[in-house]
Amino acid sequence: MERLRASLHEAPIIDKDGYEYLVHPISNGVPMLDPALLREVVVGIVRNADLDVDKIVAPEAMGIHVATALSLQTDIPLVVIRKREYGLPEEVSLEKSTGYSSSEMYINDIEAGDRVLIVDDLLSTGGTLAAITEALDDIGADVADIVVVLNKVGESALDQTDYEATSLLDITVEDGEVTVH
Repeated sequence: MERLRASLHEAPIIDKDGYEYLVHPISNGVPMLDPALLREVVVGIVRNADLDVDKIVAPEAMGIHVATALSLQTDIPLVVIRKREYGLPEEVSLEKSTGYSSSEMYINDIEAGDRVLIVDDLLSTGGTLAAITEALDDIGADVADIVVVLNKVGESALDQTDYEATSLLDITVEDGEVTVH
């Protein structure tokens, strides 16, 4: 995780109404994402995740590139939880709240009994992952594992669920600085 560690020290932090927002290639696509960094992240996920699953699930938008690369590496199909409603049969909506926004998301192509791996770029407030796990539970899917690239250490909404996320790196963002734990 040397590339990932180094990239964190170069990443800008911006203030979003009192929320310290890390701008990073993995979680924002800005600055541009070096393929070597993405490859390192996918190798880290392969080494740490339960890959005995039917599907990889990733929320739009910034989990998509990580999950796509993982899907290509493992040949496990990918389901993207979208921010847009399509009105397809069996579509499930969920309400997610993060440190800086609230919105609806929509799940398609997950059925009762599907064993899934949730992959995301960053666990911060946990609002997105908590809402996704609740919706997947309601569908009857089996959440085998949750893996995030970065975990902002602290309490999150995911702590109020029966799930834990494995992270490649734990960080804190404070006073405009990133600390890797």
